Amino acid sequence: MSRILLGTLCGLVYGALSAASMLPLEFPDKRAALTGAFLNRFAIGFVIGAARLPLPPWAQGLVFGLLLSLPDAIITKAYAPILILGAVGGTIIGLIVGKWGY
Repeated sequence: MSRILLGTLCGLVYGALSAASMLPLEFPDKRAALTGAFLNRFAIGFVIGAARLPLPPWAQGLVFGLLLSLPDAIITKAYAPILILGAVGGTIIGLIVGKWGY
């Protein structure tokens, strides 16, 4: 499968899982919070699939996972959960795209 298609599919799954994990939480604007979480995690998958850095696939995923999660972590001041999940998800997507993408 092409890298960009695989990254897009991984991003859709990662975004859906991230938004679903936030359903039980309370937010002043829940729709905006869920949409923002979905789009952030989707973007991680899409960018990992589209980019080609001179790094191992797992490291590329880690870099983009952290970099794209940082603005949300700063805005919400929830650094640990957002950055850890971004790093883990980015690394996993990097490995998937690196192994099965062409």
